[in-house]
Amino acid sequence: MSEAGAESPHLDERQQGQAARGAPLGPLVIHEIVREQGETELARSFSGLAWSGLAAGLSIGFSFLVQAHLQAALPETAWGHAVASFGYGIGFLIVILGRQQLFTETTLTALIPALTRPRLAIFLGTLRVWTIVLAVNLIGTWVFGGLSAWPGLFEPEVTKAMGTLADHTMSRPFWHTVFTAGSAGWVIGLMVWLLPGAGPARPLIIILLTWVIALCQFPHIIAGSVEAAYGVVSGRAEVGDYLWRFLVPTLIGNAAGGTILAALLNHAPVAKELAEK
Repeated sequence: MSEAGAESPHLDERQQGQAARGAPLGPLVIHEIVREQGETELARSFSGLAWSGLAAGLSIGFSFLVQAHLQAALPETAWGHAVASFGYGIGFLIVILGRQQLFTETTLTALIPALTRPRLAIFLGTLRVWTIVLAVNLIGTWVFGGLSAWPGLFEPEVTKAMGTLADHTMSRPFWHTVFTAGSAGWVIGLMVWLLPGAGPARPLIIILLTWVIALCQFPHIIAGSVEAAYGVVSGRAEVGDYLWRFLVPTLIGNAAGGTILAALLNHAPVAKELAEK
């Protein structure tokens, strides 16, 4: 990622050098790094997006699994949830450092090219990427959640913790889930914007920001889908609960949080500079 943006037509020679060296990055440089990531996503084939997205849906399941194991190993105390929440970052580490396609990241990165060059074809390309990645991400989460619900696969304490996480995912009213999911989308969007200049601190930023999501119990459309799918397959919830108490409100919130962050807080401040170049 340190070389991304080095050939950007929107950067002058100094800024291109800054991007290539991985030096402390200015807002325009970060914008162009993220835009180039988005352009790459828009150019990917269906199969490339699908396989990468499926891998991400499967990988993110380790967030659920590790958090449940930590929760099962800890005593029921006021601080137990805070410690167990660190396990939530494992799946995100695998997905992000492995460059797999995750919907909430894609919400922001695939949108930036459309905001930079607002043309119908680019917006349609953004919708194409969103649709493919979301669909295959969710398929991966159902595979992982279904396998995790296999009777006797894990110790009873772990199974109990997994059930608790699944129950909580679908326990809140529709609009409460929408607004808290907006916060999750916002945090993931911030993470996308922080990572280009993070260097060796990238794993730490991923762990800390995803820990915030787990600690505050903000629903995430892909990581939470593993939990919700586990609840359905294990008989703790119905498909209708998955759809209306989790999927739809979480999707609305995550997409809105990431899109608002991209459009208002990260693209708008540099839009005038981009137009002048």
